[in-house]
Amino acid sequence: MDSQKQIAVFGGGCFWCTEAVFQDLKGVISVTSGYAGGTTPNPTYESVSSGKSGHAEVIKIEFDPAQINFTDLLTVFFATHDPTTMNRQGNDTGPQYRSIVLYSTDQQKAEAEKYIQDLKSDGLDVVTEVKSFERFYPAEEYHRNYYKNNSDAPYCQVVIEPKLQKVQEKFYALLKDKKTDA
Repeated sequence: MDSQKQIAVFGGGCFWCTEAVFQDLKGVISVTSGYAGGTTPNPTYESVSSGKSGHAEVIKIEFDPAQINFTDLLTVFFATHDPTTMNRQGNDTGPQYRSIVLYSTDQQKAEAEKYIQDLKSDGLDVVTEVKSFERFYPAEEYHRNYYKNNSDAPYCQVVIEPKLQKVQEKFYALLKDKKTDA
């Protein structure tokens, strides 16, 4: 299966939210929170939070395209954040929270650009950046699997849980089979 594995990198605000959204999709092998799209080498949460590193909070998704395709990932991504606000998602503001797709193949670039163009044709003023994926820096350990490790925390209940409910309702067909996945 490793020869089939592909990478998708998305930034849609706080990586705690986007990580949780993609972890339960079939064909998703792993989801890692981190930083990408900037110029500062070896960024930390503090340097990214300053808004001066150029990096966005992102997730790196390893997926099996035989089980879920890149367009399905784009559909979930655009449905679970606001791609029309520049450098902002909810109460989170700054360039580190920008909407961004970092493509790893020419096909991903073409699919992302077409998806955004279709949204614009539907009247949405999409500001999502589409940029070549160059380097990913994993977030500090305490940021990874945040929802799974802290689901009772107020932020998780108020902000992440509604996104997960939306995914479960709207994208039920893309969810992993809960009976076979332990």
